[in-house]
Amino acid sequence: PFVIVCNHQASLDLIGMVEVIPERCVPIAKRELLYLGTVGWACWLSGIIFIDRRRRDAAIEVISHTAGTMLRENVR
Repeated sequence: PFVIVCNHQASLDLIGMVEVIPERCVPIAKRELLYLGTVGWACWLSGIIFIDRRRRDAAIEVISHTAGTMLRENVR
């Protein structure tokens, strides 16, 4: 297992990130990206898991649930 951290500086960086992210990877992004118009829709449709960084307990719950699913489905 590994973690890839992308600190994008512009919405065009998402295009480059798609090229380097391995298959069967589980992307997690801040919830604010969901509201970036077309980019947000594309992220949502591609299955990105969004976390609300302002609500720590909810973010931890989402990440814990995701980790359990990843273990069951044997994905990175």
